[in-house]
Amino acid sequence: MHQLDQPISLAEQWRDKPWFLTVVGVLLAMLAGWVIGAWGILGALATIGIPVALAVGISVLLEPRIGLYIYLHLSFLIGFTRFLPPNLSPGTALDAVLVLTLLSTFLNGKRMNWKRLREPIFWLIIVWFSFNILEYFNPEHPHPAAWFYHARSFSISWFIVAIIVLVNPITKSNILLFCVTWIVWSFLGALWGFKQQYIGLESAELRWLAEGADRQHILWGQLRSFSFYSDAGQFGSEMAGVTLLCIIFFFETKSWLLKAILAFVAVILFWGFALSGTRGALFVIIGGYPAYLFLKRNPVHILRGVAIAIPVLAILMFTHIGDSNYQIYRIRTALRPTQDASFQVRLDNQQKLRNYLKDKPFGAGIGTSSGAGQRFSPNHFASQIPTDSWYVQIWIETGIVGLTLYLIYLASIILLGTYKIWQLNDPWTISIMLALLAEFIGICVVSYTNPILGQYPTSTLLFITSVLFSTCERWDTQKQTA
Repeated sequence: MHQLDQPISLAEQWRDKPWFLTVVGVLLAMLAGWVIGAWGILGALATIGIPVALAVGISVLLEPRIGLYIYLHLSFLIGFTRFLPPNLSPGTALDAVLVLTLLSTFLNGKRMNWKRLREPIFWLIIVWFSFNILEYFNPEHPHPAAWFYHARSFSISWFIVAIIVLVNPITKSNILLFCVTWIVWSFLGALWGFKQQYIGLESAELRWLAEGADRQHILWGQLRSFSFYSDAGQFGSEMAGVTLLCIIFFFETKSWLLKAILAFVAVILFWGFALSGTRGALFVIIGGYPAYLFLKRNPVHILRGVAIAIPVLAILMFTHIGDSNYQIYRIRTALRPTQDASFQVRLDNQQKLRNYLKDKPFGAGIGTSSGAGQRFSPNHFASQIPTDSWYVQIWIETGIVGLTLYLIYLASIILLGTYKIWQLNDPWTISIMLALLAEFIGICVVSYTNPILGQYPTSTLLFITSVLFSTCERWDTQKQTA
């Protein structure tokens, strides 16, 4: 066919008509000038923000994995809300990105592997998600609108993330970028925590403390660093979790240069955990590190790991070395909970809840405790008892039935991940998935002391990693035969 007979694209049609682009450019410039003149700074931000938002939206629609990465980054950035005006809701933007990414996945459906929705992990998520939907009809629930706010962190986001991660053509390089992004953000979080502790707080952070957060973040005159996370508990637990990742990667890599970098980063992150004053976060490492040794099934690794862990625990439990340093003293008290007054208060609160929930097997309803409860039903009994624990919050809102189902759900994910990893042959995949599963276990352990499993960025990270390690055979290599 002659070249002139071929269809011409819109871009080609206007390529030889520069006057059109010039006219459009002038009109847009005039429009931008009018917006800035009429709305001031807000107009200037809109002039910049709208084109950027359109570009991002188009990029996500063209490639869902871009949306997933943006969702990951926003999960860390959401902690900066204390620097924004109170009427802005970045959580809504986060939900919008996730829904847009799901829409993009459907629009690009021809290159998706929909058969992966038959994976056991997805069926587990569906069971928990379905229970959450049934909880909407809980007659104890005083404010149905609050259901969405907590169901989102309980199961809705997990359900959507699972679909995206399962069917998209995620590669090993994508997983590596995910891990590097996680570590880099955490490293920056530690540095910001150092800045708070040793240089000072910004005015927005001081205002946030003055609005009531000082009761949890200034103890005995000592600041508990919270960095750009939602609170010190979230910050400390994330720092401990990524410290665990770096320790595992340190043992798994053979490059001495990479070992040196990981060791340096691990020290920085661990001190970030110490500055948070979040004692319970130590159990991310106490729970995750032995899990890693067990998953290795290698006597040499187990002995080496035990040889490192026992002296450290012995120093913390049976000596007073370093007690003059407030952060070290706080860490040490985590191993002596019976001597801690706040731990006894938690036990008393749990007894009150036990009495309240004894005739409510399905709980008080999703959205009745913690943030949503204080917002929608502040006079409800469930909203007036501090949860202090993710599992206590699940217990309050879904009852003993929901809590039992949730614990079985988490245990099933761990067992599934363990089985899948033990079937792998590829050393790189084994190392990465071991670290992700061990960190998942550590966060599940520490969630008894802190309600972090449902908070950003931890929830986003765990939603993604749970799907990765429970379908890790996707990146495996065939076993070599002699």
